[in-house]
Amino acid sequence: MTDLPTLLARHQPNFAAVLPSYQPGLTRVAQLDFTAANPLLAQPERLRDTRFFDAVVAEMLAAQQASVGIGGYLENRVIYRRSPHFENEAEPRSLHLGVDVWVPAGTPVASPLPATVHSLADNNNFGDYGPTVILQHELEGIVFFSLYGHLTRTDLTGLQAGQALAAGQVFAHVGPHPENGDWPPHLHFQLIADLQGRQGDFPGVAAPSEYAHWAALCPDPMLVLSNRLM
Repeated sequence: MTDLPTLLARHQPNFAAVLPSYQPGLTRVAQLDFTAANPLLAQPERLRDTRFFDAVVAEMLAAQQASVGIGGYLENRVIYRRSPHFENEAEPRSLHLGVDVWVPAGTPVASPLPATVHSLADNNNFGDYGPTVILQHELEGIVFFSLYGHLTRTDLTGLQAGQALAAGQVFAHVGPHPENGDWPPHLHFQLIADLQGRQGDFPGVAAPSEYAHWAALCPDPMLVLSNRLM
């Protein structure tokens, strides 16, 4: 049986753009570092102030003369120290399982291939996803899912479970803070092989010691994004 990453790589040329307002080769895209190695994040507790955090992201983009920031898959990040949502007694969660695309609020979000709306929710804890949509896809008989976090709250009212979406169809927009989980505006995009019975939510950050488990469950989102963004 074909594994999901191999399947996605084979179909990659056919995927529609998740962010259709940006064009490959015409948009300056920067790789952003949210680990402890970034000196701009030397005081992660200051990032609790979302306006300050937003200014840090803007500074990172300006340094690379870019309009879009991207990165984060399996990155061990310091930024989650801003929120108790990622703390637990055993091991804080800091391993990012998706890719973040840092773009302005209001940026349209589209399905990269035909989909059915699986579930949606407003995960409104500080530092959480905020408005979230999970889509279900099928390629060559293999079912998998894509998750879109930090959306606009009004987008949820126009969607319902079971709704069909065409490839390239805009179904949501990047949300502003604080309704997006209180983050600088960005899209969290994640691929999931098995939702494990969850609805409207799925871990986007994991404990670093569980790297192998989550890397197998959540393939690299750039298998979908890179063809239409980079």
